[in-house]
Amino acid sequence: MAPIDANDETADENDDDDRRGALPDEGGTATPGRAPVPTGRDEGPAATPGVTGARRPGAPDSPETAESASSKEAASREAAESSSSKEAARSAAPAEPGAPGARMPRWLPRALVLALALYACFQLGNWAFHQLIGLLVNILLAFFLALAIEPAVGRMAARGMRRGLATFIVFFGVLIVGVGFVVLLGSMLAGQIVDMVENFPKYLDSLINWANQHFHTELSRVEVQDSVLRSGWLQKYVQNSAAGVLDVSATLLGGLFKLLTIFLFAFYFAADGPRLRRALCSVLPPAKQTEVLRAWEIAVDKTGGYLYSRGLMALISGVAHFVLFEILGIPYAPALAVWVGLVSQFIPTIGTYLAGALPMLIAFTVDPWYALWVLVFVVVYQQFENYMLQPKLTSKTVDIHPAVAFGSVIAGTALLGAVGALIAIPAVATLQAFLGAYVKRYDVTDDPRVHGHRRYGEAVVARLQKALHHKKEQAEKGQGKQGRG
Repeated sequence: MAPIDANDETADENDDDDRRGALPDEGGTATPGRAPVPTGRDEGPAATPGVTGARRPGAPDSPETAESASSKEAASREAAESSSSKEAARSAAPAEPGAPGARMPRWLPRALVLALALYACFQLGNWAFHQLIGLLVNILLAFFLALAIEPAVGRMAARGMRRGLATFIVFFGVLIVGVGFVVLLGSMLAGQIVDMVENFPKYLDSLINWANQHFHTELSRVEVQDSVLRSGWLQKYVQNSAAGVLDVSATLLGGLFKLLTIFLFAFYFAADGPRLRRALCSVLPPAKQTEVLRAWEIAVDKTGGYLYSRGLMALISGVAHFVLFEILGIPYAPALAVWVGLVSQFIPTIGTYLAGALPMLIAFTVDPWYALWVLVFVVVYQQFENYMLQPKLTSKTVDIHPAVAFGSVIAGTALLGAVGALIAIPAVATLQAFLGAYVKRYDVTDDPRVHGHRRYGEAVVARLQKALHHKKEQAEKGQGKQGRG
């Protein structure tokens, strides 16, 4: 074995020191006598090349250095992820209204525009409805008039007549009846006014004579006439009447225009009834078409039946009152008979008494006893009509209770005025018939209480049985107590 040289041992120790390098102290400075260890900072050109402690490029890192580098990278990634998540949360969370970075939600402008558009549409529809309310009422009245004349037009069309011509004939007959009624009433009122003007001096003389006799005055007709003609209230009345003539003329022209509008729409509804029904059913499924046609048929039957039954009763009433007026010698008997017949039939419940007031007033001018006879006849005929004539004529057309009819007229008047009062009864009758077609009815039990008769005998027997049963229970309890004693 060769001897070991001391120089060789010294060289080996230096090589080990070069490979390990100098370990840094706590302050980061190298231990004296050893090469400094790089701290990871770029020293730049000041770094001395060839230092034995520097890590050579491509040399493998030690395990401690790799672990520290990986932990630093993981910590940096976690910090970046946490900062990005915080920024996303701040952007997603709604900002406070007063915050500098607060923004308006995207849906708010669209919601405001939609709300304003809906409000504008509502205001426009409300304004249009109030502007067209008169036209809508006229169309409603025309529709009921067309339903009323539909049976007559249908019968004429079924016999081969053109529907438009049949509608014109029916309307022409209605127009003749209406004009005749107005002419009769106008002639009666005009005659009464002329008589009052001609007999005014006689009435004034009789009044002055009565005042002179009872109050011991010395009035004369000439003085009274002069004082009346020179009075201020008469002049104001004449001026107001002159101004009112224009208002009356405008009202008459407006009424004629409304009447023409109603007749025109009613003519189109009646003449083009089948076409209107086809157009309405074309937008509905077959099941709904059947229901609409059934409702239409019920409305035609009830409205037409109401008009025809009331017209027949008006004719009978007018003839009966005309005979009475002729017997008593009351003037204007034909006009008064037409007035009583129409008003008493087309104004329910109180129409008869309103119609009888005018003939009673005119009969009173002839003889006070004649007015009493007219009142008695009106009351008697009303009972005859309610209990004998009306049930037979309206049992198959408009069979509604008088209280329901009166209430419907009041409701119609409150909603649509005179037009509502006119169409209230046929509308309620149509609704009643339409609901009756879908409401299931059952047989009523044979019980006297249904007819308003209480079972007094059975109630007394039940009370006696209850009392006897109670006494029997008390007796049994008493016997049981005695047995236990």
